[in-house]
Amino acid sequence: MSFRLVLIFAVTEFVLCLTPGPAVLVVVSQSLKNGSKASLRGAAGILVGNVIYFVLSALGLGALLISSAELFQLIRLAGAAYLVFAGVRMLVIKKCGGVVDEASRPTVHQMRLFSQGLLTQLSNPKAIIFFSALLPQFVSTEQSVPEQFTILGVISIAIELLVLASYGWAVERGSKRFLKSQFSLLTDRIAGGFLVCAGLGLAATRR
Repeated sequence: MSFRLVLIFAVTEFVLCLTPGPAVLVVVSQSLKNGSKASLRGAAGILVGNVIYFVLSALGLGALLISSAELFQLIRLAGAAYLVFAGVRMLVIKKCGGVVDEASRPTVHQMRLFSQGLLTQLSNPKAIIFFSALLPQFVSTEQSVPEQFTILGVISIAIELLVLASYGWAVERGSKRFLKSQFSLLTDRIAGGFLVCAGLGLAATRR
């Protein structure tokens, strides 16, 4: 695998990760609601989803998933429904007034944040297509295929982790500056809105 090919892949991956999509919206929502450290749980779920797609792509099963329109639509709609449900629940939640400081921020089950990220990535048609259709274009049959997939996988995970962590950090900084603690309810509404947008984005996405 040439350095030029690796560089092209890295740039492509960076642009795709940087472009706001369902995965980014989930991390932004989690950061607004629970802080940037908590949003890393969601980012971890997204990255695990990427690893799963890397394995499926390496085994040639990704193409089978894309060819199955019914299964493809089922996965996409299930993920979209889950995100919309989670977002709507945050939009309609009621809280008592008053100032809420960082120490009193409610603790969210880590697995819930992780599962949001994982399900979002696994139900994202663009992710399925990227790993199952686009990724093999960077792999040469003249060299060790598992080794090439491993290299591309490490690069992809490193880039996406950096981008998602940066989004989470920037959003938390912005929320602390513009959405003070007394506006925690407004923060919930905005975070819920991002989740709903992520779900609707998945529902509207086509292959």
